[in-house]
Amino acid sequence: MIKYIAITYVFLVSILSVNGQDNSLGTPEKIIYKIVKGDTLTMELYKPNGFKKRKKYPALVFFFGGGWVGGSVDQFRPQAEYFASRGMLTVLVDYRVENRQGTTPFDAVADAKSAMRFLRSHAKQYHINSDKMVASGGSAGGHLAAATTMLPGLDEAGEDHNISTKAQALILYNPVIDNGPGGYGYDRIGDRFTEISPMHNIYNDVPPTIIFQGTNDKHIPNGTMEKYKAQIEAVGGQCELHLYNGQPHGFFNKGKQPGDTYYIETTLAADEFLQSLNYIKGKATIN
Repeated sequence: MIKYIAITYVFLVSILSVNGQDNSLGTPEKIIYKIVKGDTLTMELYKPNGFKKRKKYPALVFFFGGGWVGGSVDQFRPQAEYFASRGMLTVLVDYRVENRQGTTPFDAVADAKSAMRFLRSHAKQYHINSDKMVASGGSAGGHLAAATTMLPGLDEAGEDHNISTKAQALILYNPVIDNGPGGYGYDRIGDRFTEISPMHNIYNDVPPTIIFQGTNDKHIPNGTMEKYKAQIEAVGGQCELHLYNGQPHGFFNKGKQPGDTYYIETTLAADEFLQSLNYIKGKATIN
């Protein structure tokens, strides 16, 4: 049984936030978004710098990577803190994985869609501009970000499916985008790949997308992102692809490189992408 936590929200926030204070760029607010099969799933929400209750803010939602097997919300904490400082409401979503809950990629997709649905259905409560929601993630988390928006099915039973899970933009870091034969995860997904593979569910009016990909990624076959970009553009969509020569899987993570070169470069490019959509304004502050 799945429950959205609404009635107990005020009580939970009083426990999980820090003395009820504005936590902009400080301790994030921890929120329960789903209870399923005995598992309590949470998200961490950072208020934007200079948060004002009378305003609505664009939201940037992050899904961690880990092959749907493991991983931690801490992966994108640096990006979440940075984009909160730039005026966005940012969210780190926890979801079920094989190592902790014994679940499948299909369950992870259902959780990701539940998270987006929860945020949209509580947009007023969290001061979210539900017309400016961005989904982001790396590797399997990039797959989930795309899945929230690209896949027509795999929704959790018992939820209000009239509430859209689609983002208005996607920021994807070496995402698992093709689950078909030869693609990542096909050995686990098999004949159901057409249900879960973003590559096989491209449609007209797909939202603007930016992708960061290393050319020496052992998990993502070379040419996959170029093919995805071409297919999106073939239906009139916008897909900005940044290739990083010789870089491996996960090259964008903070602490991966001396001086955090690629963390800075990818964050700067994501900042410029969001500026182009009028989600944030002013010069990037990362250096």
